[in-house]
Amino acid sequence: MLLNEIPWTTPLTVRLSSGIKHTFNSVYEALDFLENEWPLRNGHHYERAVRTCRGALNRMTPAAIAREAFVAACLEAEMPIVASGHPSHQQMGQGKETRRA
Repeated sequence: MLLNEIPWTTPLTVRLSSGIKHTFNSVYEALDFLENEWPLRNGHHYERAVRTCRGALNRMTPAAIAREAFVAACLEAEMPIVASGHPSHQQMGQGKETRRA
């Protein structure tokens, strides 16, 4: 684990635009993905996610806030949440995914 690693209480699994599922376990993993592999480099939620993840790594923003910002950015980029610890994001049966507007 990296020294600046801040794990999330519950991992977050996202279906990427390629169709592959990817699980994010920490703020650092989310920020690395946002900065290096993100398919849509603009948008209000994308920019907020980058800011809040950086803030969390600098211990200025709670990790939970960064996680919610990352969820919003994923939804903005049309990458649905497949599994999350938050009840409104949980998988709703076999093969179904949750999309929030």
